[in-house]
Amino acid sequence: MKVIQGKHKGTILKGFDIDGTRPTMDRVKESLFAMLQNYIIDSTVLDLFAGSGNLGIEALSMGAKECYFVDKNSIACKIIKENLDKVREDGKVIKKDYKDALQTFNNKFDIIFLDPPYHTDYINKSIELIIEKDLVDDKGLIVCESNSVDKIMIPDCYTELKNKTYGEKIVIILQKK
Repeated sequence: MKVIQGKHKGTILKGFDIDGTRPTMDRVKESLFAMLQNYIIDSTVLDLFAGSGNLGIEALSMGAKECYFVDKNSIACKIIKENLDKVREDGKVIKKDYKDALQTFNNKFDIIFLDPPYHTDYINKSIELIIEKDLVDDKGLIVCESNSVDKIMIPDCYTELKNKTYGEKIVIILQKK
């Protein structure tokens, strides 16, 4: 797993092997960030279910202003910190369950990455909390990654900006109206 674009392009990131996690593959990440490139510069990003921090670090590499990394697993948080040190970036690493983390934020995000374990309904639960707490800035994005389009609700206050399938993986980008 490596950084695909930006100032840290080519940097190999450390991963880990924890049940329920799977990194976004490089070809998927490259396509995803090509779709996001006009939204990244100076953005505030939330990488929920961050795992190794792969998506958030890619956003920082491409010019995001700041990134919050949330994962409840202490090994994942340690790996994120090591990867941030490797690319010499500051990021806010938060070791919390996604629900607890979303409840504590008072700021708004330009981009939120949701890539939870596939066997869960965490995408929809996250979207509900994000809307309830009004955590997305005007015209901001929620990037959902799943193995089933049925696991991703599109609320009335969002529009589906992009929808791409990569083998068994589905990426849907929602934009706040």
